[in-house]
Order: sequence, then C-alpha cells, then structure tokens
Amino acid sequence: MRLKVLGPALTGALLLVGCHTITEELPTQPSNPPSSGILTVPIPAIPLSNPTTTPTPPSPTPAPTPQASPTPDPPDPGPDPDPPGSSGCKKPKPPDISRMKAKVHFKGPRGSTLDSTPLVGPDAGYCAKIGFTDGRSFCPVRPEGAPDREACEAVAVGRARDTGRAGPTWTRNGKLCNGEDCENHPDNQYLLLAYKTGNYEACARNGVCGAVDVD
Repeated sequence: MRLKVLGPALTGALLLVGCHTITEELPTQPSNPPSSGILTVPIPAIPLSNPTTTPTPPSPTPAPTPQASPTPDPPDPGPDPDPPGSSGCKKPKPPDISRMKAKVHFKGPRGSTLDSTPLVGPDAGYCAKIGFTDGRSFCPVRPEGAPDREACEAVAVGRARDTGRAGPTWTRNGKLCNGEDCENHPDNQYLLLAYKTGNYEACARNGVCGAVDVD
C-alpha cells in the first residue's frame, strides 16, 4: 500500500519536474506579437485621375517692328523758270537755242571783252516770220533793235547758273568765273570780261555752248 501511495506521488513530481524543464527550453516569445500572421506592407496612394494643372497662357506674339518708309526722291525741278521780263516776248515764240556764237568783242589794257549771240534753227520759216528775209535757216531770236528781243532771248536762253540773270553761263577752262581770271559783265550777261588766257564758253540752259580761245 505504501508503494502504491508513493508511486503516484513520485510520478506527479517527475511530471512537474519534466514540465518545468520543457517550459524553460521553449523560445522566448516577442513582447508584442503581431496581431495576425499576414505581413502588411504600406502602399502609397495612387490618384485615380490627373491632378488639376493651371494652364500656362501662350506668350504674346511680338508686334512687328514698323519699317521706315524709304525717303522719296526729290521731285524733278524741271527746266529753270523763264527770267523776269520774258513774258514780253510776242508771238512767234522762239524755239530752243541750237547754236551759241562766241567771239572776242575787243581787247583792252586789262584783258578782253567777249560777246555771245544765241541762234535758233534750222528753221527758215521762223527766221522769215521775225524779219530775216534773206532765206537764212539759222538766226537770232529777234532782229537787232526789235523791242522784244531781250525778252525773247530770255525765253530761249534761260538764266546763268552763277548770277541768276537772263543770259548764258560763262566758264573758263570748264570753271565758273571767280572775278580774278574772268568776270561777268556788270550790265550784260551776254558779255564777259576775260583777264587771263584760256578756253571760254557761253552755255544756254539746254546745254548748247559756244567757245572762244583767248590768247
């Protein structure tokens, strides 16, 4: 009977000892065990639609730089106006000058006086109408002594470039007179005072010239 009593007690003791040993050998459990066996990985939120973007206004097109208008050429002044007094030329009006005669009128102590005579033609009909009845085809714009000769010469010859008077433009060796080598006559544009030798020309406004050499 004693053995029977001790047997179960001993068996219980051994079981207690054995249970204690098994418990100490189990792995240590984490202090905060996961609530479940599924590993949760955070996933960033993906928007379902594109975010609203503010449209960039288009850059304004620069206005074209206005181009400067080209400077127009000055109008052609045309022929020189007739000198004052030319309105006294009666009909028939003279045609353009076609010849200019130039000569030494006389020689003086200081130099020579040159003379010029404008001629029109060939036009025998015009010459006859104004009084030249000898059948000539080249003639002055009016006969000597005609009351409108000066006015008609002004119409046909024009103004001198340097003095602005009615009559031809005089030059010496291609240059206008400067008062030292030659000088326009103070009273008559058809005359010239030549102080030096050279080639002298008297030219109408249409470019017809007469030349004379002074030695």
